Amino acid sequence: MLVGQRMSQPVITIHPDMAVQDALNLMRKENIRRFPVVTDSGALVGIVSERDLLHASPSNATSLSVWELNYLISKIKVASVMSSKVVTVTEDTPVEEAARIMADNKIGGLPVERDAKVVGIITETDLFKLFLELLGARETGTRLTALVTDVPGELAKLTSAVRDAGGNIIALVTFLGETTENRGVTLKVGRLDGPALRKAVEPVVEKILDVR
Repeated sequence: MLVGQRMSQPVITIHPDMAVQDALNLMRKENIRRFPVVTDSGALVGIVSERDLLHASPSNATSLSVWELNYLISKIKVASVMSSKVVTVTEDTPVEEAARIMADNKIGGLPVERDAKVVGIITETDLFKLFLELLGARETGTRLTALVTDVPGELAKLTSAVRDAGGNIIALVTFLGETTENRGVTLKVGRLDGPALRKAVEPVVEKILDVR
């Protein structure tokens, strides 16, 4: 799965000369938490988050009145609070690579570029939605987590056992096991209740960790 299939588009961008308060109002109106910042020509020059906007304040303002302070805040531009070192991806970047980049850089969103123009943005929310789909979180079924030996053919045995018992696999993901010799597997299955699913897979897995 690629970023282009999961990114939010069309993306709302703002200009570096926009007032911080205007940007914050727009962010709240659109119910989003970050904007790519682009010039008149469409060149990406930064990214600004809700946190950046909320923490914007004029320097040496401690002795100012509330009216003077609000006036100065209204004059602060996005350019002065945005992050100018922007990490980007393209539409054909795998989603797991985008997730790795976000985790490694501790950022919550990546502008997506095509021919040096911003065409979308992929955020942690987009990845959370994908995570829900991968685990079948919004579908009804029996969820089972087990350990299988990390050798070729073990997943085929597991899925065949579910099929032979009359089950329908809604979702299946694998993850690191308890040792280097096994893998964890979580699957959601329709048409089988917990006891039936346990009985079907027990002969072909190392250990059943959870059924619900």
